[in-house]
Amino acid sequence: QEYKAMVWLIEEIQKVTEKPICIDSPNARLLARIIEEGHLHRPGIVNSVNEEGDKCEMIFPLLAETQWEVIGLTCDDQGIPEDPEKKIAIARTIIQKSDFYGVARERLHIDPCVMALAAVPSAMKDFEKVICEIHDFAPEVKITGAISNISYDMPARKYVNICCMAYAIHEGLDSAIMDPLDGDLMSSIYACEALCMKDRGGRKYNKAYRRGKIGTNRREDWKMKI
Repeated sequence: QEYKAMVWLIEEIQKVTEKPICIDSPNARLLARIIEEGHLHRPGIVNSVNEEGDKCEMIFPLLAETQWEVIGLTCDDQGIPEDPEKKIAIARTIIQKSDFYGVARERLHIDPCVMALAAVPSAMKDFEKVICEIHDFAPEVKITGAISNISYDMPARKYVNICCMAYAIHEGLDSAIMDPLDGDLMSSIYACEALCMKDRGGRKYNKAYRRGKIGTNRREDWKMKI
């Protein structure tokens, strides 16, 4: 059922856009089958591999010498560790395997599996530590993350998410797994990238304002242009 649903959804999406598609499943065999059968018109992103079982060994050989990108989660057969040092160790192993199988580091996105602040008070500091250390030993590798995980079971979650995004961008976050139609979170990204000199002179920030994406000038119709 999952295979049929994924193939159908891929076909429907490709009818209306040429954007790369992220195929997402905990079932590595399913992801491998989708890639091997060539259902996608262009390379996208595989979400995901990790150190559970032989997922890296199954997926990485299929991506070598291609333009496919892949997300690597910092978890293993024991689950998601709270200890940031263990996450960093898992990330190192995934990166080493990507090197071995010929997957360019520039096409690897490590997801440090952000913990919930309500359960792990040091969640933000731990996230920052993992971002910094991975970029120290593998600057070509990109860091991503599901930002809203940190606000789980917290009131007024959007404020926690916005602050998490700001801190993470400052430390080197390259992308985020998030809702791009969340105007408040997108506004914080534009502002943070300008402040951190990722957007020199705030050109993208100003362009977003003029297009009505952020601030009091924000319009709802821009969402249809993504």
